[in-house]
Amino acid sequence: MKYGMNSYLWTDQCTGDKFLPLFEEIGAMGFDAVEPAIFETDPAPWATLGQQLQGMGLERTAVTALLPEQNLISGDLKTRRAGREHLERAIDCCHALGSRILAGPLYAGLGVFSGKGPTATEWKYAVEVLQNVSEHAREAGVTLALEPLNRFEVYLLNSCADANRMVRDVAHPNCQLMYDTFHANIEEKDVTEAIVECAEALVHVHISENDRSTPGQGLVPWKETFAALKRINYDGFLTIEAFGQGLPALAAATKIWRRMFDDESKLAAEGLAFMKQCWEA
Repeated sequence: MKYGMNSYLWTDQCTGDKFLPLFEEIGAMGFDAVEPAIFETDPAPWATLGQQLQGMGLERTAVTALLPEQNLISGDLKTRRAGREHLERAIDCCHALGSRILAGPLYAGLGVFSGKGPTATEWKYAVEVLQNVSEHAREAGVTLALEPLNRFEVYLLNSCADANRMVRDVAHPNCQLMYDTFHANIEEKDVTEAIVECAEALVHVHISENDRSTPGQGLVPWKETFAALKRINYDGFLTIEAFGQGLPALAAATKIWRRMFDDESKLAAEGLAFMKQCWEA
């Protein structure tokens, strides 16, 4: 098993030299990979970062998300086109970084709600764009990992069953799905059933506590989660995703209003030890 650490705990802007000491610290802790967020989509800085991380012995995965003005299920063609263009640029950056995974809610704008459930037309819009974007991903050697989010953040994909259906409808080998323990803890009735159901399409896993802090110190059913991942012979990354208050925009987006851990480095180290303990038990 390989273990990763998502950058959201510290930053959503990872290029440049500012965070190189942090990445070195993450590597020294024993992580195998780092997972930066890609929002700035000039490939050149990402190629540099990829080389720097490679030199540290760190593999890379990546995440991104769509802003409201990039919403793939909007009725406005210009908005859908902006979403497609962002995803294609993010894929190019992912390729430059040396990541084979681009994960996240790649199908709809975050925090955009219609006041009702998804329509057949919205579903069709997402499928059509993702089919095109998946071909761009294939050419770049990148696999998209669609992340179902909880109902308070998006309304198109909320469960593994939703994501599985989307993957089947897109029907492209470079469009698969990911599992996030935080969102599943809200939306799934049975985590074992959810993981087993999505086994064939599962390419990435986020390890995230129910309060977004240190994995293993909350209410996520970890024993069942790790047992189910073992049962399906999951062999991708287990990547910690946690959030704090250091970035006001991220804190507002994730609704983190209080501090729930001692410090970021301690969270990462304790989270890594917990994942290894659970996986090797």
